[in-house]
Amino acid sequence: MDNPFQQITDAFHPDYRVNLSIQGLDGSIMLTLSNETGVVAKRLISAAQRNDPKRLNRLIESVQFGIAIEQGHSAIKILAAMTDGDLKQLAPPPIRSNWLRDRPRLAVSV
Repeated sequence: MDNPFQQITDAFHPDYRVNLSIQGLDGSIMLTLSNETGVVAKRLISAAQRNDPKRLNRLIESVQFGIAIEQGHSAIKILAAMTDGDLKQLAPPPIRSNWLRDRPRLAVSV
């Protein structure tokens, strides 16, 4: 694939809304991924990363890895999926309870 912008978009769409914006005169761009809950990831991509296919692939995998970790997946399972070439094969992450929401409230008065 010759178009790095299309490669980035294809890697994350339709799971996320992909926004690529010019950051500076040096050719760097800001990648912002979001979903219905808000911004999921932001990454500054240099012109050198964008124009080197190997570096661009590593950057995409790094962002995917970070998102998967944030979602609660096991790092070992993520690395295995990356080795197999398909992060989408991961099962949905375990549901975490919101322990702050469920805890008793503390009442303080002066």
